[in-house]
Amino acid sequence: MTDAAHVHSVHFDAAAVRAQFTVLSSTENGHPLCFLDTAASAQKPGSVIDAMSAFQRSSYANVHRGLYGLAARATEAFEAAREAVRAFVNAPDARCVVFTRGATEGINLVAGTFGATLRAGDEIVLSVMEHHANIVPWQMLAAARGLKLVWLEPDAEGVVAPQALEAAMTPRTRLVALSHMSNVFGTVQPAEAYCAITRAHGAAILLDGCQAVVHQDIDVQALGCDFYVFSGHKLYGPTGIGVCIMAEAWADSLPPWQGGGEMIDRVSRDGVSFNVAPHRFEAGTPAITEAVGLSAAIDFVRTLPRAAVEAHERGLGARLLLGLRRRNSVDVYGPALEARPVVAFNLRGAHPHDVAQILDRRGVCIRAGHHCAQPLMTHLGVTATARASLGVYSSADDVDQFLDALDLAGRMLM
Repeated sequence: MTDAAHVHSVHFDAAAVRAQFTVLSSTENGHPLCFLDTAASAQKPGSVIDAMSAFQRSSYANVHRGLYGLAARATEAFEAAREAVRAFVNAPDARCVVFTRGATEGINLVAGTFGATLRAGDEIVLSVMEHHANIVPWQMLAAARGLKLVWLEPDAEGVVAPQALEAAMTPRTRLVALSHMSNVFGTVQPAEAYCAITRAHGAAILLDGCQAVVHQDIDVQALGCDFYVFSGHKLYGPTGIGVCIMAEAWADSLPPWQGGGEMIDRVSRDGVSFNVAPHRFEAGTPAITEAVGLSAAIDFVRTLPRAAVEAHERGLGARLLLGLRRRNSVDVYGPALEARPVVAFNLRGAHPHDVAQILDRRGVCIRAGHHCAQPLMTHLGVTATARASLGVYSSADDVDQFLDALDLAGRMLM
């Protein structure tokens, strides 16, 4: 059976999946809610909400230190969530899975630990496509330690070409920090090629997987990255939790970042010795309930036929892109033909904030602004764009409602 035939043979009941997200059956300003802002933060299925509620009602206690049964069960649930993450992205070991408050904290964790090994004159390679969370920590580190930032730019297809990365590598390159999938263009970057190039030059690589982990299977060992970060709230899970996956060598060798409870082995007046990974990177009481919610979100995603979901999202992405490109008054950013779940655009002559507000009157939720990607906006020659983004619960009706509302905005603003 061909891959295409296999995809069509797997049943994906989009309506049944959508029904698990109760907010999507509501109305907004008298119109059906049309949520096209998943790239910013996804809606949550009932299974995630129920898992967190049930844990709070019947199983909550602080983890790792309690000797009573309730604490032991809470610790088991928390560590089961870690194992769920490990299996989801094929991390080599549970000790490589560090829970953080989000992807932003994960990147700052790497900046504060791996960054401590860098010296003046060392270089970090990144691109103008990065989210500010994958720019500002490196700018702060560069200013503090005298490092050099080397910038890459995307090609016409919204991708940083591997050749561009190869050309940027020097004997002083210590770290490459790139997104796996653009939060503005929706383009999937050739991450495996990035990792191979970086390894060949003896440097380390961090991949921002916030968007990619939502729309495709991730295998961090096959990628060969040193660090992989993502957030729970984009993956149909709760806010307040994210993950930093570390290669085993870094998990075992990097110093702690924050001091406090759990990350210690022993503390005396004379000094401190530190816990093993991942605990030495998780100072203080963690986001316990949120970890349970993230585990439930991973369970939700893993129950879906991934190939069929990807086909569903590609079909909607093509419908969205074609609809935008048929409107002569719309400028679309990124590849001209590639269907993708995140599309940035502008209505010519109108500010994207005005467009977003008019769409809201018709129940359509999109993002408008710089998308925490101001260097990319500068590269594109704009200050802001509008952005529509799809999720597993998105439908053809959503796309059509969005396009109709956009036509209304065009009539009102032009």
